Amino acid sequence: MEKTTIQPNKQQLLNRLKRIEGQVRGVHQMVDNDRYCVDILHQISAIQSAMNKVSLALLEDHAHHCVMNAVQNGNGDEAISELMDVMKTMTK
Repeated sequence: MEKTTIQPNKQQLLNRLKRIEGQVRGVHQMVDNDRYCVDILHQISAIQSAMNKVSLALLEDHAHHCVMNAVQNGNGDEAISELMDVMKTMTK
């Protein structure tokens, strides 16, 4: 069963993801143009940092909305277990 949700900060997340998409295209061009490796690595680091911020924003929204609703509806154990599984995956 596929779960869905309404993202309260959807437009902010989409804007961040569009910026990241542009950064990835820029790295692609840097590699294609044989730019200096360290410059490319700095850009990759910036992309990873930006993705971490998107992940944390989604995680926060999930905790404040989905998990909170599940707890209020008596499904807290399942929601917390799912949240912990996601956190374990994120920290690998």
